[in-house]
Formats: sequence, structure tokens, C-alpha cells
Amino acid sequence: MNLLIYGATELGYMLAQRLYQEHSITLIDNRERLPEKFNNLDISFISGSAADVDALEQADLKKSDLFIACSSLDEANIVACWTVKKIVDIETICFVRTMELYRNLSSPKQNRYQTPYDIDTIIWPEQLLTQDIFRIISVPDAIDVEYFAEGRVKLFEYRIKDDSVLRHTKVMDCSFPKNVLIVGITRENHLFIPDGSTLIEVDDKVIFMGLGPALDNLAASIFQTGNTTKTAVLIGGGSIGLMLAQKLEQAGIRVKIIEHDKARCVLLADNLKKSLILNGDGTDLELLEGESVGEADVIVCITNNDEKNLLCSLLVKQLGSDRRIITRVSNERTAHLFERVGVDVVVSPRESALTELLNRVQARDVNILALVEGGQGEVLRLTLPESFPDTKVMDLKFKAQAIIGVVKRGRRLVIPSGETVIQAGDLLKIFTMAEDTEDVKALFV
Repeated sequence: MNLLIYGATELGYMLAQRLYQEHSITLIDNRERLPEKFNNLDISFISGSAADVDALEQADLKKSDLFIACSSLDEANIVACWTVKKIVDIETICFVRTMELYRNLSSPKQNRYQTPYDIDTIIWPEQLLTQDIFRIISVPDAIDVEYFAEGRVKLFEYRIKDDSVLRHTKVMDCSFPKNVLIVGITRENHLFIPDGSTLIEVDDKVIFMGLGPALDNLAASIFQTGNTTKTAVLIGGGSIGLMLAQKLEQAGIRVKIIEHDKARCVLLADNLKKSLILNGDGTDLELLEGESVGEADVIVCITNNDEKNLLCSLLVKQLGSDRRIITRVSNERTAHLFERVGVDVVVSPRESALTELLNRVQARDVNILALVEGGQGEVLRLTLPESFPDTKVMDLKFKAQAIIGVVKRGRRLVIPSGETVIQAGDLLKIFTMAEDTEDVKALFV
């Protein structure tokens, strides 16, 4: 596929880095030369604006299959997508960074005024991140949560603590509810796919996949003490804070928001029905102590500043809190640092957006449903072609690290064993390492 990307931003780099080996990529940016980190990527570069017809023609737009606008200016992204549509009818994806633009461009009202120049997909990373955080909060103690097949299939990730019944236990000896599999383990920031003899250690992050009710039983029987999330403190009342508070209110969770900007506090108070809005600084230790922040079931640090989020997280830890701390990070390179100093869950709007983007450039019969551990692992959805012969799972000749987590046949969902027979038309959900994705596809497609 020929991809044209507008914007040498961090997201533009992440996308190019992920796709340049399988796709032909041309990148347009207003700067004269690309940042140094792009030098190790085999891509073409055009200096100019994607809203400039001459630059688009120089990039051979008519041979492109997909246009992605992810520059740092929302308006430039929008105009670039409109300009592309004037030249050639290809799919366009536009990134925006404000709630107002997202709502205006994606509102159902827009359907009344459709034109040939409409943008095909609007992505607002903060909205996707809000959904990710809410899923994690909804499962106490989990550090990652993904739902597939309308919630009938789930993926939960847990960190193994000192008192866990799973510590120092081989995978084959673990007693799980039926229809649950361990599909991955992260140890010292390295993700791998275990076998039956793998020993689960303290501080491992273990990824479980299975049917929804079975995962819920796992959460209740092994990782919870019967507690549910009843209270949450949000440090940061920006767009994510507002949207997340609305979702938490609907779920019956009591919310406190700490926001330093007075005008923003007024807006939050006008738009939230039950949340307590506090005008203050999340790095103010006296405020945190006075408001009993450390006693909340979950604390979410979601300002737009990585350093402040880290400091807020450390201060909450200093209060002696053993509650879950979820922290937003924009710079992927600092995510591991956050975990090392005790942050339970690190989330990124760019990673949320990358998952959405990758689905747009996959073949129709293969989708990336989720990225795991900063993109080290992937959950693929893959439909077996009509030519695929009936085959037992144990007889598949995998050249890569992969586990078939779920087989869907019609409305029926099966967590497979080695004896399970897969056949043409089955829809598989496969957990694999990112570098092995192409080998997995080659085996089935």
C-alpha cells in the first residue's frame, strides 16, 4: 500500500517506523529536512505543506492509497485532507487535538451536509485514551483491559504481587477458570509468550485472554478481595478529565477533580452533576493530604505535562497510598521510568491512536485489535480463507511466537486447546509479538 503522511511529528514517526517495511511511505512536512530519528527509515520525503497542490503532486498523490494528516496544527490537517479530496478520491484520516473540532467534524449532523470532500475518519487521541482509562478503572487491580466481540472476549493484564497465589508457579500448574489462557508475560520490560513450564515471578505482568465471564471469575477469585472501585481522584481537569468524570459518574463512582485553573473549574462544575471540583495544584502535598487523596480507590494523573504527572504520582505514593495510580505519559521513552518508580498503570494517547491507525492500513481480513506493552505485542483478528484445510491447533507450524486466544465460529466462541480443529471461515483472535505479525499472517492468509 502507498501511504502519504503529513507531519514529521512523534505520531508520524511512530506510524512510519511501524509500517515502512511492509508499505511504501512518503512523508510531507514544512521543514527543510526530517529530524535525525527518521534517517533509519526507508521512506521518501517532500518538503512542503500538504495543503499545497504542488507539494501533493510532487508526492505523486494520485498513486497513494491512504492519506494521514497528523501535523501539530489541527487546521492544517483539516485543510490538507480537503485539498487531497479535491485531487483524488482516496481515504483520508485527520488528527485533531480539541473537543470542539472533533465534535464539529464527527457530529451526526454532518451527515446532512455530506460533500465529496468530507474527511473519512477523524481521530482525537484524547477521546480514545479516555475510553482506555475507563476500561482499566472498571476492573480493580488490572493494569490493562481490552474488550473484543462486544465484550464477550476480554484481555486483562495484572502485575504479580508478593502475596499472589500465582507467584513461583509454573503456567501448567495454575488453576484458572475454564476458558482462560495466559498469552503473554512481561518481565523487566521484555514481553514474551510463555509455555507450560514458564515460572511466574513476582513483578511479572501477566496477560490473560478468554471469554468475558471467565475473565470476570478470574478477577474475582485471584486478583480481587471483593472490592469494587467506588471513589476516584483525577488530577487534571482538561478534556480527558471532563470526559472521564462523566463516564465515572454514569458508573456510580464518586469523583474528585483537582484543577489549577479557576476558569476551567467553573466549566467543570457546570458540566458535571456529582463530581467535587477542587481548585488547586496536584503537586501541593498539603492539599493531597487534606482531601484524603491517598484513600481513593484509584488516582488518575492526567495533566498535559509528563513531569507534573510523575511528580503527582510520587507524592500520592509518599502519602502511603497502596491504591492504583494511573498516569498519562506523552513521551513513550519515559514510560518505563514511570513504572520503575511505582506508577501502576502508564497510558499514552499516542499508543491509543496508533492502534486505531494501524487498523486502517491492514488487509481486510486482518485487523490489529490491540497493542500491548508499548507495541511489543499485538492482538490480531484474522479470518481463515475458504482454502484453509481443517487443522488441529497442535498441528499448526508456527514460525513465530503466537497463541490463538479465541476461535469464533458463527456466534459460538471457543477458547482452543491443542485438540481444537480450526476450519475455513473461522475468525481467530491471536496474541503475537509485533515483529512476528507478518509470519502469523503468512501462515493463515
